[in-house]
Amino acid sequence: MQSPILPILALLPLAAAILLLFLPAAKRNLIRGIALGTSIVTLVFSFIAFFAYDTAAAGYQFQVSAEWLPALGIGFHMGADGIGVAMILMAGLVVFSGVMVSWRVEDRPREFFAFLLFLASSVFGVFASLDLFQLFIFFEMAVFPKYLMIVMWGYPKTKEYGGMKLTLYLFLGSMVALIGVLAMYFGSGLHTFDMVALEKAGFGLEFQRLWFPFVFIGFGVLGGIFPFHSWAPDGHVAAPTAVSMLLAGVEMKVGVFAALRAGLMLMPDGMRAWAPLILVLATINVVYGAFIAMIQKDFKYVIGFSSVSHMGLVFIGFATLTPEGLTGAGLQMFSHGIMTALFFAVVGMVYDRAHTRNLNELGGLFKYMPIAMLGFVVGGLVSMGMPGFSGFIAEIPIYMGAWKTVPLVAIISALSIVITAAYILLVVRRVFFGETPEPIKAGLSDITIMDKIVVVMLSLVMIIIGVFPSVIVPVIESGVKHILVLVGGA
Repeated sequence: MQSPILPILALLPLAAAILLLFLPAAKRNLIRGIALGTSIVTLVFSFIAFFAYDTAAAGYQFQVSAEWLPALGIGFHMGADGIGVAMILMAGLVVFSGVMVSWRVEDRPREFFAFLLFLASSVFGVFASLDLFQLFIFFEMAVFPKYLMIVMWGYPKTKEYGGMKLTLYLFLGSMVALIGVLAMYFGSGLHTFDMVALEKAGFGLEFQRLWFPFVFIGFGVLGGIFPFHSWAPDGHVAAPTAVSMLLAGVEMKVGVFAALRAGLMLMPDGMRAWAPLILVLATINVVYGAFIAMIQKDFKYVIGFSSVSHMGLVFIGFATLTPEGLTGAGLQMFSHGIMTALFFAVVGMVYDRAHTRNLNELGGLFKYMPIAMLGFVVGGLVSMGMPGFSGFIAEIPIYMGAWKTVPLVAIISALSIVITAAYILLVVRRVFFGETPEPIKAGLSDITIMDKIVVVMLSLVMIIIGVFPSVIVPVIESGVKHILVLVGGA
């Protein structure tokens, strides 16, 4: 029996976005209401998918399939394993949060919320796709909404540069990935894009060694892999708050998820062959990103480079090809998605009131927005990997997997823990404590009730995962077991 859960998640935001574009621009409250209602429905269905997932049965669940272009081997095929449903839940939380913190957008809200829902449809579609062609369509669907939202609603000083740089980098990566996808389509001899069938194609060792980097690195560009990472901080900084939340919180996970699905799971021998290089690049991600974050003066750039650093841990987890490393990578994808969405939400709240992101021009904001500060501190503790928070649960298995594979990688990348603690504590002190500069006092006020709901909700998710990891670990592990079967049988 085919399940409607995943098609609803992927197609409802798309339908709502199209509807919004046909509504009169003057009906602002209706537009906001439809966007919020859609995000609530997708959040509810993402919870249903997560908690209805049968970890004992594992494998791809909630499957739905139909013929699309059978002559070309293209079908509509959706399904999700343990890692997929965890990403869907994370996306549901971030999309809902993005709509909530954007409630006060007054400049063309119809187009803003429509493009935001296009992005939501894209990410849910990628996480649910079991057909490579379909995955690529959903992957590319986000490119123009991201560009338009940055150049139309982004930070005035950098929006043109950041939007263009992001678009060009992601186009380059996706075109490289498409070459690898076509190579698999023709090289399998099956003439199908169905990933369940391609998992059994048995690609030869030389084929995998040649085409694996096209797919993994191509999709990995969106995940911020070094040296193709520089679009991320510039794009995040230029984007409006909700887009920053989706870019860093969800879109970067879309990149690594596609690299996992189309690269590692379809060509595991290729991952073995290229793992040493991936480990080197990812270790640079982790350490370099942390050091650069520490010297930034722009509040948002700190979080942008922090994202580059933390995504490096995901790539390290993948490259270890160990149960610990892969489980940690899945947990880090979820934890970082929630954490960085919270970070960018707080940065947006601060900028909306202080009208500056320069750390030297901020201070004493705890007196005006205490809930925002508490949210940032919770996110900071997660970023630092403190026990009792989701970051610790995610990072420990990654370091265990790295130690089993290449201990030097674990030792070097662990330096980032100290650096991360340093820049998080510095930012907390500069932004929220001390004296409030006179130039920004006039515009300061507490955050709205919707902002508080977002801060509290995302904070609680990270605390619950940290204190009760059994909520999510068995789900992630069920997906990892499937990956290990593919790796072992390669």
